[in-house]
Amino acid sequence: MQLRALRGAILCRENSKEEIVERTAQLLREMIKRNDIRPEDIVDVIFTATEDLTAEFPAAAARHIGLTHVPLLCARELSIPDGAPRCIRVLMHFYTRKHPHELRHPYLEGARQLRTDLPE
Repeated sequence: MQLRALRGAILCRENSKEEIVERTAQLLREMIKRNDIRPEDIVDVIFTATEDLTAEFPAAAARHIGLTHVPLLCARELSIPDGAPRCIRVLMHFYTRKHPHELRHPYLEGARQLRTDLPE
């Protein structure tokens, strides 16, 4: 097994606790599903959110879906002119037998614009 890093992002419709938790949980589930990740193989998860998302920590969604043993960290995304608004990004480190080119990095709900170079 090798340590790998997986990226993903999702856009929220609004700055509400429910929206942030729902969208982040959607992204995490998709990352896990697309890459056949077992929760016990996750090393840590880093979340960033744009400055317009302040109603909840994105990491709350990880606890909500049962990732209670995984170290989590939230940070502020850089404020770049013309950057995607209401954006949550995730960087997950995990152990897998997959090669880097086999990983599927999900960019959901309008976030696809951030990484059009990656396969869906």
